[in-house]
Amino acid sequence: MLGRDFYLRDDVVTISRELLGKVLCTGIDGALTRAMITETEAYAGVGDKASHAYGGRRTRRTEPMFSEGGTAYVYLCYGIHHLFNVVTNSVGTPHAVLLRAGEPLSGTEWMLQRRKKTTVDRSLLAGPGSLARAMGITTHHTGCSLLDGPIWIEDHGIGIDDDAVTVGPRVGVDYAGDDALQPYRFRTTADLPTLLAMN
Repeated sequence: MLGRDFYLRDDVVTISRELLGKVLCTGIDGALTRAMITETEAYAGVGDKASHAYGGRRTRRTEPMFSEGGTAYVYLCYGIHHLFNVVTNSVGTPHAVLLRAGEPLSGTEWMLQRRKKTTVDRSLLAGPGSLARAMGITTHHTGCSLLDGPIWIEDHGIGIDDDAVTVGPRVGVDYAGDDALQPYRFRTTADLPTLLAMN
């Protein structure tokens, strides 16, 4: 399991890149699920116009972003999709990484049931709403610790070379002006069997 020190660092962009290949785990409703993280987006707090905490905005919804690194921030998008973020940095600095996609490792039967699907395909954990739903994560979990709660992240020693990572602007943040162009989105183009065989 990743320790507190991983999350407390002050460079949210570096953390976002390093989360690729890590394993998101949940133990929710008696189901243990694991998925390798394949896509992330960094949000750099009060100075980032794409962040919910831009300008120091602090509301009941965003309060978990101001917690100590290693906290879950889950919010509802369009009143439908629960989106899971990893809070980073120290208390009072609202940095966060949105987990956008993954590859299933275990507990796939639970993921299929939650997504109301019968077969595993690339869409199972594609997109932040799909990922959170398949893993059983909802806004009920916002503010939970990632060190002793029902959601945690493990390091399985899966390394992803830079030439297998696409870096670009974040999705759906056109309202953020110049900040929408920041290269804060990371996505691996390598497939899971290849990664596992290499590591």
